[in-house]
Amino acid sequence: MSSNNKKSPYVTFQGSQNFRLRVVLSTLSGKPIKIEKIRSADLNPGLKDYEISFLRLIESVTNGSQIEISYTGTTVIYRPGIIVGGSHTHNCPSSKPVGYFVEPLLYLAPFSKKKFSIVLRGITSSHNDAGVEAIKWGLLPILEKFGVRECALHTLKRGSPPLGGGEVHLVVDTLIAQPITIHELERPMISAIKGVAYSTRVSPSLVNRMIDGAKKVLRNVGCEVNITADVWRGENSGKSPGWGITLIGETKKGWCYFAESIGDSGVIPEDVGEMVAYHLLEEIESSGVIGRTQLPLAITFMVIGKEDIGRLRISKNEIDERFIILLRDIKKIFGTEVLLREINDGSNHDDDYIVTVKGNGFTNANKKIA
Repeated sequence: MSSNNKKSPYVTFQGSQNFRLRVVLSTLSGKPIKIEKIRSADLNPGLKDYEISFLRLIESVTNGSQIEISYTGTTVIYRPGIIVGGSHTHNCPSSKPVGYFVEPLLYLAPFSKKKFSIVLRGITSSHNDAGVEAIKWGLLPILEKFGVRECALHTLKRGSPPLGGGEVHLVVDTLIAQPITIHELERPMISAIKGVAYSTRVSPSLVNRMIDGAKKVLRNVGCEVNITADVWRGENSGKSPGWGITLIGETKKGWCYFAESIGDSGVIPEDVGEMVAYHLLEEIESSGVIGRTQLPLAITFMVIGKEDIGRLRISKNEIDERFIILLRDIKKIFGTEVLLREINDGSNHDDDYIVTVKGNGFTNANKKIA
C-alpha cells in the first residue's frame, strides 16, 4: 500500500472484479482510488471497451472527475468529482447491454446536484447483466425503500443482441441528502407474481409459448400470476431478432425477487419460460428480504445512511464470494464494518442472518453547495 513509508493517496484495488462498484463507492465517498493489475495476465490485458465506456459515462454525470488510464490499460486512477447529473445520451458498446450502465447510475442519481435524465442506446437484454425489466421491477423498488420515490426506466426501443438498436430513458427526480434507515427482520411472503415475455422481430407465438412454459411451473404457487406479452415490431424493435422473459415475485410490503433469461437460436421457448419460473422460485426460497442481485445496492445505501443502525435479513445462501468482496470494498473505502448475526427464531429459516450496518452519516456534498 505505501511506498517509502508514505501513505498512498489512493485506496488501492487489484484486478477487474467489482470494477463498477469500486468506481461508484469512490464517487460516493469522494475518495480517489487506484485499480491495478486489471487482467494483467490475460492475452488482451487491461480495460475492456465497456469499462472505458462506463468511465466516460461517469465522467459525464460528474463534474471535476479525473481519470488516468495507463498505457497498457492495466491501471486506472480515478479521482472523483461532484455528482451533477443532468441530461445526457450515452451510446453503449455492443459488448454489454444498457443494464450494465444503468445499474451503477442508480447508486449515484439520488445524490446528484441536478435530476438525472439519461438516454442509453444499445442492447436491452443479455445473459449476464440486468435487463430493463429486472432493473425497473427489481432494483427501482429497492431505491424506493430508501426514500427515492420518483425514479423510472422507460423502454423507448427494444434491442436484442447482437446488434442492439434499443433505447432506454432513465429518469431519477428524487434528490435526497441521505437514504432512509431500514429495519427489515422478517422474510416477506410473496403476494403476487408478475412478469413480461417480450420479443423483437420474431413470431409473436414465441412469446405465448414462453408464458405457457412459465405458467405450467407456477400453476401451484397459490398466488396470482400475471405475465404480459410484449411484442415489438417495426423500427422500435431494434436490429436483431430476439426474445426473453422476466418474472418478479412481489410481496405485500413492496419487496421483490426476480429472475430473467433470454432465448438463443435453437432453444425451445417453453423451456426458457419454465427455467426462469424455476429460477424465480429458487431465488425466493434462497433469499432473505431481498434477492442476491439487489444486495449490493441495499447494503451500499445502508452504509451511506444517517448515523443510525439499519438491519436487513439475508439468507446464508446469499453470503457468497461476491458478497464478501462487496463488504471488503465497503470497508476499504468507507471504513465501515458490516456485521452479520445469526438468527435462531425457530422458523424454517434458522440459518438466516441479520446484516447490521451503522450508517456513516454521509451527507450529499451537492446539497451543501446547491
